[in-house]
Amino acid sequence: MTIAKKFGTLTALAAAMLSIQFAQAADEPFVNPEWANSAWYLGGSVGRSRTDINEDQRMTNALTANGAAITSFNADERGVGYKLFVGKQLNRNFALEFGYFDLGRFGFNSTTTGNGMLNGRAGYRGANLDLVAQLPLNERWSVLGRIGGNFARSSYDFTGNRLPGNATFNNAERKLNGKAGVGMEYKFNESVAMRAEAERYRVNDAIGHHSDVDLYSVGLVFKLGRPARSAPAYVAPAAAEPMPAPAVAPTPPPPPPKAPEPTSEKVSFAAEALFDFDKSVVKPEGKAALDDLLQKLQGMNTEVMITVGHTDSVGSNEYNQKLSLRRAEAVKSYLVSKGVDTARVYTEGKGETQPIADNATAEGRAKNRRVTVEVVGTRTVTK
Repeated sequence: MTIAKKFGTLTALAAAMLSIQFAQAADEPFVNPEWANSAWYLGGSVGRSRTDINEDQRMTNALTANGAAITSFNADERGVGYKLFVGKQLNRNFALEFGYFDLGRFGFNSTTTGNGMLNGRAGYRGANLDLVAQLPLNERWSVLGRIGGNFARSSYDFTGNRLPGNATFNNAERKLNGKAGVGMEYKFNESVAMRAEAERYRVNDAIGHHSDVDLYSVGLVFKLGRPARSAPAYVAPAAAEPMPAPAVAPTPPPPPPKAPEPTSEKVSFAAEALFDFDKSVVKPEGKAALDDLLQKLQGMNTEVMITVGHTDSVGSNEYNQKLSLRRAEAVKSYLVSKGVDTARVYTEGKGETQPIADNATAEGRAKNRRVTVEVVGTRTVTK
């Protein structure tokens, strides 16, 4: 399979998965924090692979048998590899990942004195199971490390009159070996992320020699499943069974304290109060306003906190959507820095799609530039 075909296949897969994820996001824009810590995901990567053919001493011995000298040795030690994988996020920092890989094709052409010749082509493909460790650096970037095992099929095709010992024209070997890797992940949103990784696969070639194949790849990761957005439901306590009426009715006990009921509070901040013009960094006055909001939320058992950015109609739709999302995420970052659990805060950028005033006037545009913070929870203390 050529690099164009492999890249085209993975691009088609990525486009299909992105369309599914974004369609789900339109109907259900927020993620349950419990789901976020136990998500299934899948993805694919493609990149360059590399091995070292010159290290095989048995090939050298075959070429130099009977006093022959090597006159040329040309090795193609770089190929195109790809992998497809599915994983289970065990918690915030660890996941199990099962995948299929194809490390590409490699080859060499060699000649010796005395009309000696040996040519070969090699390929490696198989399955792997890895433990993946993830260390978040911030809301979007994470460092990855992985260790696991791979069960690879190594295939060699030889031509020429100086075959290495124990080799036939077509050899295949299947062995279980180890693998390891490191990488970085960038999260576009709660559903889609990009990975760049460097991995080393330990394999057996078709003549019983251990080899290392390195794969440097870039790919996409898609989290599966998205529960419907809903406010916490309040379930009333079951009524107690009636007691037999006594001869003399006792004094009725006082009624039990009323259980806290779910509540939703929504606050809207003008963009000018939080950010400088066309910026997405919360300024000091904005931090004071957010501190005041957090003070008013004291006594509330917060389940979900949602920050949504909005803009006016000045500028392109794409730019306004990105600016509104960056502002929503800036508000989230500040709330998290003040002690709010990051798993309970979600962001969304609406751009210019939900105006509350006429964009034809400066006053209307100012009203449309805003960030709303919606809090869902139960309040036990009135503020």
